[in-house]
Amino acid sequence: MLIHGKSFVLRPWKRGDEASLAENANNPKIAGNLTETFPHPYLMKDAREFVMSSNPKNLGSENFAIVVEGRAVGSIGIKKLSDPHNGTFEIGYWLGESYWGRGIVSQAVKLVTAYAFRRYKPVRLQAGVSSWNLASARVLKKAGFKREAVLKRYILSRGKRGDEWIFVKFPNGK
Repeated sequence: MLIHGKSFVLRPWKRGDEASLAENANNPKIAGNLTETFPHPYLMKDAREFVMSSNPKNLGSENFAIVVEGRAVGSIGIKKLSDPHNGTFEIGYWLGESYWGRGIVSQAVKLVTAYAFRRYKPVRLQAGVSSWNLASARVLKKAGFKREAVLKRYILSRGKRGDEWIFVKFPNGK
């Protein structure tokens, strides 16, 4: 499965992506905007484990490498949330700092959102963003997501506690 953007391709993770993944993910600015489950420092062993666990055939969960000029420089994925969230999917993403400001993530979110609605037909698609990550909030707004909720003091990232903003998009914009 390939999804083509203007200056990038979204494709399943594969062996050989580990070095570029570790290089781009090992950044405190990226880790500081994600939850504690995202390792920092991000080592080759973390990259190997992630690539091995990214199974595009796992129905309800898909992770795509964001590939620019042949290098895997970020990730975007969707997953079905377990009950009681029946019909709810979550989207998450990150991009290597060298590629920020090019509109790659904004376009990738739009493409994966359309793909998720076609393939999985979720009732809702949501994303959680730390309140200090204003760039990610802008990305979601550009993709048609609306801020639905604020979970007070919900996020813990690198010892920093803050609010999580929940953004949501419904099929056909409804």
